[in-house]
Amino acid sequence: MEKRWWKESVVYQIYPRSFCDSNGDGIGDLNGITGKLDYLKELGIDVIWLSPVYKSPNDDNGYDISDYQAIMDEFGTMEDFDRMLATAHEKGIKIMMDLVVNHTSDEHKWFIESRSSKDNPYRDYYIWQEGKNGNPPNNWDSNFSGSAWKYDSRTDMYYLHLFSEKQPDLNWRNTKVRAEVYDLMKWWLDKGIDGFRMDVINMISKVEGYPDGEPIPGSKYGNRLPYVMNGPHVHEYLQEMNREVLSKYDVITVGEAPCTSVEDAIKYTGFDRQELNMVFTFEHMDVDSDNTSKWADKKPDLVELKRVFSKWQTGLNGVGWNSLYLNNHDQPRMVSRFGDDGKYWKESAKMLAVCLHMMQGTPYVYQGEEIGMTNVSGLRIEDYQDIESVNFAEDRKKEGWEEEKIRTYLARNSRDHARTPMQWNAEKHAGFTAGTPWMAENQNYEEINVENSRKNPDSLFYFYQKLIALRRKNDTLVYGDFRLIEEENPDIFAYERNLGEKKLIVLCNFRDTAAEMKA
Repeated sequence: MEKRWWKESVVYQIYPRSFCDSNGDGIGDLNGITGKLDYLKELGIDVIWLSPVYKSPNDDNGYDISDYQAIMDEFGTMEDFDRMLATAHEKGIKIMMDLVVNHTSDEHKWFIESRSSKDNPYRDYYIWQEGKNGNPPNNWDSNFSGSAWKYDSRTDMYYLHLFSEKQPDLNWRNTKVRAEVYDLMKWWLDKGIDGFRMDVINMISKVEGYPDGEPIPGSKYGNRLPYVMNGPHVHEYLQEMNREVLSKYDVITVGEAPCTSVEDAIKYTGFDRQELNMVFTFEHMDVDSDNTSKWADKKPDLVELKRVFSKWQTGLNGVGWNSLYLNNHDQPRMVSRFGDDGKYWKESAKMLAVCLHMMQGTPYVYQGEEIGMTNVSGLRIEDYQDIESVNFAEDRKKEGWEEEKIRTYLARNSRDHARTPMQWNAEKHAGFTAGTPWMAENQNYEEINVENSRKNPDSLFYFYQKLIALRRKNDTLVYGDFRLIEEENPDIFAYERNLGEKKLIVLCNFRDTAAEMKA
């Protein structure tokens, strides 16, 4: 297997709004990140994945972009960005930007022009359709609830938005749109960034004709997924992107790709495909879901989790590359979800880190994971801010759900758990800001924080530091084959890594009691 730097790297995701506030306005910013680069250097990570910092009205916390070549005012200036990038590079840390090009903000100049008239030059930059008998063009649902179509009275037509109605989908069939995207990518790469994480990149090609989806039980909407995921031209577009842009730079690329099979991922990441380095898959994130919905109230099934990981580990071995993650800005905290955030908080957090980092693939650490940050407890429904959570609560209220039931589901699954401020110390607001934080901090910050972790030689921080260093000097952990042991054991996740004559065995107990293996 060819050795590449991005295979041997460990990536640290920063959610800028919640990482570190340098000016006291309650919102994390670029200068706050720059001020913490020594901390990340000490941890030992190689790459920062920076969630969107572009100009945005913040309907979806920056994933609705109104200008791809400007910085959000709350985060600072382009000069601040350039300083952060240069400082990171001085410390040997690479920067991977978040590329969000399935959709823009409805406040982007392209869409403002597009909606102004049917004959505007930008009209075909987005997906417009006639309604049917006073209704949307089809029955597709949106990821954030409701219809995926928004009526616009200016031209008496509907535009497609697979997410918020303020996030209209770009029309990738238009060669001008693709050229615009490639140009902005080159602009950032020429500035010196080191790669892209590509938001829902497997949704950029939609099935033409926009047929109705299969009715969703209990809903007036139809299932859009077969018509928007891994569409008919997605590989053609990504190969063109690689040819026009990515192949000209030595970069790291990872595509967010929900509803993707191993066979699909081989097409996206195959070493002979010239598309992407790796993708974020979601099958392992569905082991505690309720069929097609993430909103459920049950513990993850360990046997199923092992089966999924093993399938991806063996399926991509030698032909493609895995990304390794258990939490990010869209997922609950991993120690609360897959471990024990109570009695065995530290032990289970360390176990989960070992379980993940010892597999084949590029590991991703989400901010605060390295100190064991947990889900927030005791929130009221009105405390949740994420658009997905707010819409879920409103929809369930309309269906007659009791508030306590809604709170139970939000407490397990809301994206807000990942977005509470980074816990730096035991001072007011966890040391995140001198002002009032945009989102309330988790109240366990007096115990769980960076300062405490760095004072304790047995802390999670130093454990992650050693784990990252171990992987860096051990090729078996990076390139070795994977073999699952005792697939049906309900308590233990055990596997082998093999490279030549070297073998490494990993044993992880997911239970709060002693567990046995037969092997």
